[in-house]
Amino acid sequence: MESGPAVFAGTAFALFGAALLLWTGARVLHRAPVAHGVSPVVSTALATVFGVLFLVLGVWCLTRV
Repeated sequence: MESGPAVFAGTAFALFGAALLLWTGARVLHRAPVAHGVSPVVSTALATVFGVLFLVLGVWCLTRV
C-alpha cells in the first residue's frame, strides 16, 4: 500500500524529465530558442541539467518500491 505514492511520484518525475529532454533536444535541433530572453547556451544547459535530474529522481523513486 505504501508503494503507491512512490510509483506515482517516480512515474511523474521520469515522464517530466524525459519530456523535458525530448523538448530541449527538438528545440536545439531546429535551432529555436529554448527560453526567450535568456542566453541560448545557458537555457539549453539548465534545461538539460534539470531534465536529467528529474529523470534520475524518477528512476530512483521507482527503485525504492
